[in-house]
Amino acid sequence: MTTNLNTLLTALYVKIDDYLGRRTRTGRPPKLSDAELLTLAVAQVLLGVRSEARWLRFVPTHLPGAFPYLPGQSGYNKRLRAALPLIKQLIRVLATDTDLWADPVWVVDSTPVECARSRPTVKRSNLAGWAGYSYCASHSRFFWGLRLHLIATPSGLPITWALADPKIDERQVLIAALDHDHTLTADRPGLTIIADKGYVSRELDTYLAERGIALLRPSYRNRTPHPAEHLLKPVRQLVESIFDTLKGQLDLELHGGRTIDGVGARIGQRLLALTAAIWHNRATGQPITRSLTAYDH
Repeated sequence: MTTNLNTLLTALYVKIDDYLGRRTRTGRPPKLSDAELLTLAVAQVLLGVRSEARWLRFVPTHLPGAFPYLPGQSGYNKRLRAALPLIKQLIRVLATDTDLWADPVWVVDSTPVECARSRPTVKRSNLAGWAGYSYCASHSRFFWGLRLHLIATPSGLPITWALADPKIDERQVLIAALDHDHTLTADRPGLTIIADKGYVSRELDTYLAERGIALLRPSYRNRTPHPAEHLLKPVRQLVESIFDTLKGQLDLELHGGRTIDGVGARIGQRLLALTAAIWHNRATGQPITRSLTAYDH
């Protein structure tokens, strides 16, 4: 196997097609299968084409023969939004197919996902009531949108993720994410989660301790430092580098979503692309697990 975009897309298509199996729904099958749709969506993100209309013009020239049928922009958009549950499933399928899934250390953090900037856009947005205003201290700016809460391995493999109103406490989001899927922490003895000071909470400590999970985070000045605290800084920098990959190479903040389903599908599309690249890099023995350089041209 070689590491290039065509090889990744072929392997990904086969993996998705095998997972989905034979179609069981009645009626005429779609001209573009679900496996082709999601492979197409991953290729779009890896190649950095944000406009769906431009992407559908780009494919016949740059990926000739890869997709025998392409829908119009409206049809592609509708199919992609409707595929959000399937995108979430496939992120998990690819993640569990790597040796990184068993990593006993997780990193957790959140990052802004801006959805609008001007006041008129905010007032008429379909995201009103879900998105909101907040301040991001790490970026020293206010924004209107959501926060992406990500639990990942130090190598960048997504374990689970959630989009939430930026005013919701990230400690509560972490508890809700782990409660939503009890299988995540099952059969993981010695699991350690590394976080920042924003996750200081007696409730969170109790919740994780009851499940046998250790939480490591920097201590406040008036607290006794944890014995392993000097080891946290380089690991904490890893989660920032994961977000940097999502934003710098996969255009996380330029998602273009204007509805709840649209934003969810586009964020999921980028996380699926990241997971697919990591999955393929591990399968082909690449030295840098999260490298996307071989797939962006």
